[in-house]
Amino acid sequence: MPSNFLPTFKRSQIIAAHAAGNYDAVYEMLVEPLHEELYKRQDFAFIDELSEGQQLLIAYDYLRTQVGQGGFIQFIQNGYVSLLPNIIEQLMMVGANEMALVLDDVLKVYVLNRELLNRQTTVEEFAKLYDEFKEFEIIDERWYKLNLPAEKLMLDYAASHLYDFIKEE
Repeated sequence: MPSNFLPTFKRSQIIAAHAAGNYDAVYEMLVEPLHEELYKRQDFAFIDELSEGQQLLIAYDYLRTQVGQGGFIQFIQNGYVSLLPNIIEQLMMVGANEMALVLDDVLKVYVLNRELLNRQTTVEEFAKLYDEFKEFEIIDERWYKLNLPAEKLMLDYAASHLYDFIKEE
């Protein structure tokens, strides 16, 4: 699906950063305008207007922020689990199949424990979820191991499909 939102950027700037292996810069150049627009609109329906690659980057950024701060339990408790099916599909599109399997495992644990994981919790109850769901410790570790390689695959995909992410300045 083509994007209805393409930020204006110098293609050469992104290509140069990618060629130099500066993946953090490429990531920020591609994700930051998406977050800015989402913030302006204050409506997650905006994500539906994006290309699949853009959807993957912005959804994965939420994933990486949440999991980086509190693991998949935090990601689920903060209401982002609905992003997983699309992220899994889009990760496979870019060749990050191992990470897609990790997220599929998250989804399986979630589905089997939906009631417990969806309930509103106090701080104390939230903390106890980490003791109740030890399987997430293993999944979190797998995610950390595969995160950078998966991000690289996403950015390699973006660099070779830039017209799905930006319009030339």
